[in-house]
Amino acid sequence: MKVVGFAGYSGSGKTTLVEQLIPALKLRGLRVSVVKHAHHKFDIDHPGKDTWRHREAGAFEVVVASDRRLALMREFEQPARLSVHHLLAELYAGVDWVLVEGFKDSDLLKIEVWRPDAGKPARYTDDDFIVAIATDQPDRLPQATLRPVLDLNDPDALAQWLVDHGHRFDYDPENYA
Repeated sequence: MKVVGFAGYSGSGKTTLVEQLIPALKLRGLRVSVVKHAHHKFDIDHPGKDTWRHREAGAFEVVVASDRRLALMREFEQPARLSVHHLLAELYAGVDWVLVEGFKDSDLLKIEVWRPDAGKPARYTDDDFIVAIATDQPDRLPQATLRPVLDLNDPDALAQWLVDHGHRFDYDPENYA
């Protein structure tokens, strides 16, 4: 499996880019999964639904499945510090690409999503794990770089860049044990 992170500040367009890359990679015959960092308490369940009721009753894990979908929810009694590598280990082994959104401080190879109009500093100058920058205004990069600069508004070209450079993103969990 190949793993690439997308890092950038809130409002930079990470979610939109990942959303556009999924079908672009699928059109190339690739199976794509996503790992997303969420902040604090979030919920995918709704009060009153069976899975919510089981979780509220104290189940450590609730797995719900149909012939089209499977979801696993796990409750931690104490706050847990899960790395992106813990989450990658939970994924189905038959996936071709994993797009990781968030986890900006991880040791994964990442593409920085940067928009100067968001008013946030670029991270590529201080993060050796950033291997490319996706931006809508390359002429406004704060510092010259030898890293590839990709067009944030051309997800098909970005998907092709990933495929062409896929060998760089091979993920071996043994390297992170």
